Amino acid sequence: MVKAWFYNEYGSLDVLQFGEVPDPSLGPGQVLIKIRAAALNPVDFKMRQYGIFRTADAPFPMVPGCDLAGVVADVGEGVSKFKKGDEVYGDIQDFTVGNPRQVGTLAEFTVAEEHLLALKPTNLSFEEAASLPLALLTALQAFDSVDFQKGQSVFIVGGAGGVGTLAIQLAKHFFEASRIVSTSSAAKAEFVKSLGADLVVDYTKQSYEQIDEKFDFVFDTMGESFKSHVVAKEGGKIVDIASFPPHEKAVNLLVKPLGSDLERLAQYIESGKLKPIIDPKSPFAFSDVLEAFKHQESARARGKIVVSPIE
Repeated sequence: MVKAWFYNEYGSLDVLQFGEVPDPSLGPGQVLIKIRAAALNPVDFKMRQYGIFRTADAPFPMVPGCDLAGVVADVGEGVSKFKKGDEVYGDIQDFTVGNPRQVGTLAEFTVAEEHLLALKPTNLSFEEAASLPLALLTALQAFDSVDFQKGQSVFIVGGAGGVGTLAIQLAKHFFEASRIVSTSSAAKAEFVKSLGADLVVDYTKQSYEQIDEKFDFVFDTMGESFKSHVVAKEGGKIVDIASFPPHEKAVNLLVKPLGSDLERLAQYIESGKLKPIIDPKSPFAFSDVLEAFKHQESARARGKIVVSPIE
């Protein structure tokens, strides 16, 4: 048995409890990981509240969590990429292939297929590494999906959020955008500029219709494509990761967790060009997971919410 946070029914935060769940079994091609840090994502509480990505006969108890950083405790048959003792990180929930795994990352141990993981960047703590995978992969794959080219412009809705903070940095340092504009509140404007935004639009004072500029790519992390689509150029691309369905001119994106995509960005992370952005209230202790979820569901976080140490 392993200690974990879990739920036996879908619902509000009240259904989440702490206790023991069966030790996840290690199969061929899988890695057993001692989790050192985990990060929360909106999909974690949406799964708990609404049962999204689950079939009617989904097994309980369910342990939430997608993102982790930890140490390889054992490897299954056929694993060649990692060995016991390696420090790894990744998003272990692949929603593109069906039901999520039962034991997520808010547990002492979990298992994951080796292709979902990458070696932890040497310059990052476990907490910093855990904050990256799902949000970083979402941002990277959004730009990839529209074939974003060096010198193009991008408008990012929600630049202070977990995905937005990384999207701005990717736009500047990896994709070399010519112009980066983002929305945020006035209180977070300087922070968003510090990440690489050329201009920050205060969404409390200016509507999308009042923005004269048009952009090659509109990356909407807040689910506002029914309004934000107006800032796209004629023929410009729009990706909305939070509306189901999005505006007719936009497309949804469901992230594909891949260790190889994290490896693509390793040199940018280890050089300091791509920096993890952790919410100032983090890390939350493993015993304070309920408080961490309350903070996430308040929509007031700046960057990623991290839980550590997992013990």
